Amino acid sequence: MIKLIVTDIDGTILPYDGVFRPAVLDCIKDLSQRGVKVVLATGRMHSSTTPIAQKLGLKNPIISYQGGLIKDINGKTLYQSNLDKDIAKDVIKWARENNVHLNLYRDDKLYVECDDEIIQFYIKGKFVDYTVCNFDELEIDNINKLLAVDIKDPELVTEWSHILQEKYPQLYIVKSSPYYCEIGSKGARKSKGVEFLRSYWNLKEDEVMTIGDQDNDIDLVKCGGIGVAMGNGTEKLKQCADYITDTVTNDGFVRAVEKFVY
Repeated sequence: MIKLIVTDIDGTILPYDGVFRPAVLDCIKDLSQRGVKVVLATGRMHSSTTPIAQKLGLKNPIISYQGGLIKDINGKTLYQSNLDKDIAKDVIKWARENNVHLNLYRDDKLYVECDDEIIQFYIKGKFVDYTVCNFDELEIDNINKLLAVDIKDPELVTEWSHILQEKYPQLYIVKSSPYYCEIGSKGARKSKGVEFLRSYWNLKEDEVMTIGDQDNDIDLVKCGGIGVAMGNGTEKLKQCADYITDTVTNDGFVRAVEKFVY
């Protein structure tokens, strides 16, 4: 019996137009009424995710920053795994040398060095503010993650991910969309968040369903008793899933719930 559903947001329950489909809203409301816990697991900032949780009527902890931060509904930190400050400084240096746009997240606040079309693209629909400054002016500590962004060339982002994975094997580096390369600590993985909450609620693996759509959801899908890939998901993710559901625009989340929960 499924007692916990851990779901990615963008491309999984939320279409890329930023508007929830009514069937998904109704389904999540029904799950909550049935006592099935629904937890959001996302690469987003925590502050960007709380409005989503409120929209969905969820009061469970939120897994943000790819699993690097878990906070409860009252904002209490339950788990945190930040990026090493010396490595963060080295990645900043790499980004500057290679003309890479970098988002820096410190204490759940967003900083960029350039106010350009890339950051405007990034913040659309995300409920966040940002600060433009030279990163040298910041105290490089409590770094939730770094994000390398290119909005025109997905293959370049793939190349960055391969370069950085080789350069920093001690980190968790993965594409979370065609345009985003996530750079975080090894402990900042969605599966770590699931493991923490399973222990927190004393749940068995087979009582958990996980669902996502991108490569950064691979370890999420693998760690569930039932791992579901969206129909619009990446091929790498689909190869790891127990089940492939419909697309986000065809209520794939709802279809998976109907198959494995009801």
